[in-house]
Amino acid sequence: MTQQITHSELDEAVKRSPRKWVYLFSEGNASMRELLGGKGAGVAEMTNAGLPVPPGFTITTEACNGYYDNNQQFPDGVWEQAKAALAIVEKQTGKGFGSKENPLLVSVRSGAKFSMPGMMDTVLNLGINDETVLGLVKLTGDERFAYDAYRRFIQMFSKIVLDTNPQDFEAVLERYKEEAGVKTDAEIPAANLKQLVTEFKAIAERASGQPFPTDVYQQLHKAIEAVFSSWNNKRAIDYRNFNKIPHTLGTGVNVQSMVFGNMGENSGTGVAFTRNPATGEKKLYGEYLLNAQGEDVVAGIRTPSPISKLEQDLPEVYQQFQEIAQRLEKHYRDMQDLEFTVEQGKLYMLQTRSGKRNAGAAVKVAVDMVEEGLISSEEAVKRVEPSQVYQLLLPRFDDSEKRRAEQEGRLLAKGLNASPGAAYGKAIFDATRAEALGKAGTPVVLVRPETSPDDVHGMLVAKGILTARGGATSHAAVVARGLGLPCVAGCEGIRVSEEQHLFRVIGSDLVIKEGDDISIDGATGEVFAGIIKTMDADFDKETDLKKLLSWADGFRKLGVWANADYPRDAKRAITFGAEGIGLCRTEHMFMEQERLPIVQKMILAKSKEERQTALDQLLPFQQSDFKGIFEAMVDPENNEGYPVVIRLIDPPLHEFLPSYEELLVDVTRLETQGGHDAELAEKRQLLEAVGSMREMNPMLGLRGCRLGLLFPEINVMQTRAILGAAAELEKAGKKLHPKIMIPLVGHVNELKEVRRQLESVAKEIAQEAGRPIDYKFGTMIELPRAALTADQIAPVADFFSFGTNDLTQTTFGYSRDDAEGKFLLKYVEGLEEPGLKDKVKILPLNPFQTLDRDGVGQLVAMAVEKGRKANPDIELGICGEHGGDPDSIEFCNQVGLDYVSCSPFRVPVARLAAAQAALTHTEKDR
Repeated sequence: MTQQITHSELDEAVKRSPRKWVYLFSEGNASMRELLGGKGAGVAEMTNAGLPVPPGFTITTEACNGYYDNNQQFPDGVWEQAKAALAIVEKQTGKGFGSKENPLLVSVRSGAKFSMPGMMDTVLNLGINDETVLGLVKLTGDERFAYDAYRRFIQMFSKIVLDTNPQDFEAVLERYKEEAGVKTDAEIPAANLKQLVTEFKAIAERASGQPFPTDVYQQLHKAIEAVFSSWNNKRAIDYRNFNKIPHTLGTGVNVQSMVFGNMGENSGTGVAFTRNPATGEKKLYGEYLLNAQGEDVVAGIRTPSPISKLEQDLPEVYQQFQEIAQRLEKHYRDMQDLEFTVEQGKLYMLQTRSGKRNAGAAVKVAVDMVEEGLISSEEAVKRVEPSQVYQLLLPRFDDSEKRRAEQEGRLLAKGLNASPGAAYGKAIFDATRAEALGKAGTPVVLVRPETSPDDVHGMLVAKGILTARGGATSHAAVVARGLGLPCVAGCEGIRVSEEQHLFRVIGSDLVIKEGDDISIDGATGEVFAGIIKTMDADFDKETDLKKLLSWADGFRKLGVWANADYPRDAKRAITFGAEGIGLCRTEHMFMEQERLPIVQKMILAKSKEERQTALDQLLPFQQSDFKGIFEAMVDPENNEGYPVVIRLIDPPLHEFLPSYEELLVDVTRLETQGGHDAELAEKRQLLEAVGSMREMNPMLGLRGCRLGLLFPEINVMQTRAILGAAAELEKAGKKLHPKIMIPLVGHVNELKEVRRQLESVAKEIAQEAGRPIDYKFGTMIELPRAALTADQIAPVADFFSFGTNDLTQTTFGYSRDDAEGKFLLKYVEGLEEPGLKDKVKILPLNPFQTLDRDGVGQLVAMAVEKGRKANPDIELGICGEHGGDPDSIEFCNQVGLDYVSCSPFRVPVARLAAAQAALTHTEKDR
């Protein structure tokens, strides 16, 4: 009967509205995440599964978007439906909202489709005022509890809704604790709390300029508005930008009847994960506080107890919670992040969602769940973020360096190992300063007493996070794990002073001031003074990752190659699973110290003969280089070589010469000082030579194939070195597949002529070797004209490799070196416009990091289609930086490339991203 009344009451309100904006928890389910948000869908699913969930309802994400579309006013029907749903919750709980006898208090919490921990706002204990607090006292017989709930509500409502300074309240709270002679909020006596309530209301009135609201419906209306508004606060926008979460999703608002963890030592609140989010271990992991409310745990104000201790404090509750945790993980087939409250010995579940985890845990959980039969290998491959694979391979502290630091007395303190990884940088005590320094390229470790969601802009650019208070489920730890940042939390061996911008090491005279270097180890919780060197991760020991990637290889269609200029890079790439070298840049070999003088002689030669003499000296160096790379790319089991694409010299020759400006300064100085005739004459001659080679726009000047056409002897030398090295190794029984790439072709005639010259060289080398050599000639598509005329170029090429770095520069008309330092970041982050509240974004993403599908991508797609039509056997790949970017890899898979090529460290990332691109899209929590 109650259920029937419940639905009919809400249905009546819906009939009078343009659409259904509000859903009772009993009306939703896990599939409605987009509409109800992750939190709303989770509590709905738990409610329908019969778990102990306090009754409530969710206002949809559509209502949030409607709020913004309606000039930040509730859309028609939202408030009426919310009040109708609240009336139902009153009947479900047997309590009255605003009742003096049996008051219903509610929480008002945000909940977007994707988990954004701490980024938006929450109000607890809403519905309390001077009258209902008396009802709460009468009901519970606990005056201290009732007034503690009241002061918490005033404090939270003032911060979230009235936008007051939280420090105003904290300072008064600290004074009251000192006067009462207690250490924690939970110990303040009831009489003092009554006075505190009066003083808090006065603070709120002074700060907001209006009386503190006592009408409970006004409180609710304002709180819902505040949660909607928090969707677009700075920290939420920064978090969405970083995690590429659309700004159009909106947040749900969950209004839920309060249960109280601050009703004595048989009450409490906690956060737990069904597996360890730092290691992936299959063991309940989390923290709780007795006699506390939910925000106390995640805020990090008090250091909580590990969840395992709950078995001693409240054994029956622990057993029930453990069973529910296992049930939810099995139901969702993923590690869950759970929030719970215990009210006088009774357990209530407040939230379940996919748990944020670090890279190592993400891989281990995915692999373990396959082996436990919970998910398939395909699901495991789709579930792990490619960025997490990259994080796993980042450097960590060298153990010997850590031991040395300990011996030198540089180990300052030890806290909780909240998120693993190694980080060092300048200790910075303010999130805004950290953001400014981090964006300027300074390594920063953000140090805070405890982090709040307002610190997220500093956390996003920091190398690591250190907090003096808080646990492994505090805001700092949860956000750090999501970002892949090292974090040491609850480091009670330090005392942070925000005012003085320093921290003191307790028990010693050591002080770390703002700007001092510190190092933190998120895997051990150790904090060191100074910088500790890092060491590369050992890929061979990452057995779970290798297993996951082997599954990925079975699903992907794209080949994954690597960009490598030296044998050591080639070997590393093969270790990481590369199937070839997609770009070997020969000019890097010219820069080495013993060769540069010869290269400069070649460039400054006054005749072809002089130039050829220098090139003859360079030939053995180059041939030795290519031989080393080829050897690194041969499979020792069958002597079969992986394909290797070698790009002929690309940059303009003046890049190998001294700077014109520096030479000019030297000549001027020598002319002024006198007495250096021989040196002056040499510098003048060099200045004249360098000056003659200066170009107004070198990027579009004499480089690439143009250089080879004017000075063909350079290309000839390089081709001799490449194929000579191949012939030498073929003679030793190794089968090689060199591919010679001719760069910066814009017109088919350029490619025809360069290929004609070099084919004759290849034939000569084959004759000299007395055997055929398996080689191919192709070109780099890095100019718009090359893409537009790909059907003309393809018949002359054996392969195309898209050089999307230069293709992006020439398509946008941006010089990358100038753009990224001057205006591109502002284009992406948004331009400040006078009179406008929001920044004006010009570009959604940096096109040099993620391929611009609408512009550059269209050129690539066109070139693929035209190239394949003109030459069905042509091989197509990409070798720009985009070859290691997951979003760009997805595009490469869509347009039908054969392979992507990226830096060696990105190869595992690309293997996973290519597999995900080939599989049916599965939406992951960001």
